Amino acid sequence: MINKKTNGSIVCPSCGRLISANSKVCMHCGRKNPGLWGYGPSINKILANLSGPTQYIIAACVALYVISLLIDPRVIFQSMSPFSLFSPSRDALEQMGMTGNVELLKGHWYTMITAIYLHGGVLHILFNMLWLNQLGPMVEQLFGRSRMFLIFTFAGFFGFFLSNIFGISATIGASGSVFGLLGALVYYGRKRGGAFGTAIYKQVGIWAVVLFVFGFMMPGVNNFAHFGGFAGGYVSAFILGFHEERFETKNHRRLGLIAAAFTVISFLLVWFF
Repeated sequence: MINKKTNGSIVCPSCGRLISANSKVCMHCGRKNPGLWGYGPSINKILANLSGPTQYIIAACVALYVISLLIDPRVIFQSMSPFSLFSPSRDALEQMGMTGNVELLKGHWYTMITAIYLHGGVLHILFNMLWLNQLGPMVEQLFGRSRMFLIFTFAGFFGFFLSNIFGISATIGASGSVFGLLGALVYYGRKRGGAFGTAIYKQVGIWAVVLFVFGFMMPGVNNFAHFGGFAGGYVSAFILGFHEERFETKNHRRLGLIAAAFTVISFLLVWFF
């Protein structure tokens, strides 16, 4: 049930400051009808219970992984190595939107988006989704849902762009975007400071070092995408800011929707053109 609140105080959804529930304009940031005619608090409670972008990204990655297996199921059990178990075929991954310098030379720049959601084996997707499930909600809480998705998308794109420039011929996976979330959290910890910021910085910094070292120890890891993703996440966080600097605005949400639409369009370009 949606209740209407016309008296007392509410939090402006744009700037995060207290205002009167019946204010027609926020006195702090100028947003019109910040209380949504009294229904704002109830709507915000409903939205707060909806799944964040992290869960949608994980669901998309898992669904696309299953589809890539079904395109050419004969190759699923060709290798029993733990690193290539349940691996989609190269042809299937190309059809789904794998990226690389070859695709970039063809003008298929949009594969630097689609490849984020593709994975080459069960261990590959399991590892990336576990880290995404760990880091994504943290970034959502500190930066906001829209900014989390923007950081995730730009970091993955920039990571693949860098690896393609350095001659990686074929690559997939969300690890560049995961490193982007690490980069955003490192920026947050350094910028915020204090006991909480320092704790975040130290913890996430240790995770980043461990994952970078792990990447050099494992075969076939695209470390260029990791470095590019980390840098992209750090820079994105610097540009977009976090909640304690400035609350998530309508412009952030619009950019998030544009990034989501751009992702869908990229897949359509791969599959139908």
